[in-house]
Amino acid sequence: MASSCIDFDRFKLLPLSLTSLSNSHSPSSSSRTLILTRHRCSIPRIGLFLDGSRVKREVSGIIPRTIFLKHPRIITAVARAEPNEEVNKGNSTTAREIPTSELKQKNSQLKKRVVFGLGIGISVGGVVLAGGWVFTVALAAAVFMGAREYFELVRSRGIADGMTPPPRYISRVCSVICALMPVLTLYLGQIDVSVTSAAFVVAMALLMQRGIPRFAQLTSAMFGLFYCGYLPCFWVKLRCGLAVPALNTRLGASWPVIFGGQTQWTVGLVATLISFSSIIAADTFAFIGGKAFGRTPLTNISPKKTWEGAVAGLGGCIATSVLLSRIFCWPTSTLSAIAFGFLNFFGSLFGDLTESMIKRDAGVKDSGSLIPGHGGILDRVDSYIFTGALAYSFVKLFLPFYGV
Repeated sequence: MASSCIDFDRFKLLPLSLTSLSNSHSPSSSSRTLILTRHRCSIPRIGLFLDGSRVKREVSGIIPRTIFLKHPRIITAVARAEPNEEVNKGNSTTAREIPTSELKQKNSQLKKRVVFGLGIGISVGGVVLAGGWVFTVALAAAVFMGAREYFELVRSRGIADGMTPPPRYISRVCSVICALMPVLTLYLGQIDVSVTSAAFVVAMALLMQRGIPRFAQLTSAMFGLFYCGYLPCFWVKLRCGLAVPALNTRLGASWPVIFGGQTQWTVGLVATLISFSSIIAADTFAFIGGKAFGRTPLTNISPKKTWEGAVAGLGGCIATSVLLSRIFCWPTSTLSAIAFGFLNFFGSLFGDLTESMIKRDAGVKDSGSLIPGHGGILDRVDSYIFTGALAYSFVKLFLPFYGV
């Protein structure tokens, strides 16, 4: 008799028992009944072969839980899938294809983030080095786009269900006013008068509108002027207002004359570069530390942020501030560099959480889709909104002779 076998491992056919049963036709003879069990699956067709010859009966569709074959000889079970039929009708993709597609999508998003991140970083570095009107106009453009995103968030369903948003024309006027504030700061040297005038104009426009004015309209518009217009103006005051030369910088001593020479390196330029770099380091170290060691949630506003990530971000921010202070020889005190790094981290974290709170109430993940792989402009500059005011106040008020 030809030898045959059952491939149990391949088709998961489990033998339960092999018992002797009395033959009803011949009491003296006995035969063995082989009971095969298989987990319920949807292999379209299974054929049974007996010593190489095919059993006439085929089981199609869903295989029954047990198959009883009564025969004294050895049998072979062979499962076959039809080439043009789906194994699982409810799932057209295999288990191996799903992680592959997700991995490709994540790699594509990461590539976009890296490419656009490097492009933005290089562009911002050039704008900061240029200073003056170049820096101010670029900041005004970012403020205008950020203000548009803010007022769109205010008008979103998640926030508008609980309050009455300002009329659309008020939102557009506020966006234009926010964009003009950095320009007025550079031209006038201060921002107080322009902010007060803008608040008065917006308040009067809301009070004189058709229909019944609502207090929520006034508060959201005033906060928009403060958040998107007033706070970013401190970067103009820091970069362009603190024009005291930082003549002790080693980099400034070798800076080409065609790019401004040593006088290009002012306290405002050095402080802005250190502050920007510290914020980038804080975000980077917080992300890496949170991914590697994050266990304890920091706040319910942003569930992905952890205390471990915050500590890593603080360490990276302070280390970057101290390292750059040694390169630029500003500030001259190590304690001042540590305090400056701490303020940069605190301002960046507070700004990030504030924008997360707004997006959470609005029920959106990103403030916009302006930057591929990064979201909106507010998603990229949220860490800088409050930091400029803290950095300027620290250098102006707490560092004797601006840290020189």
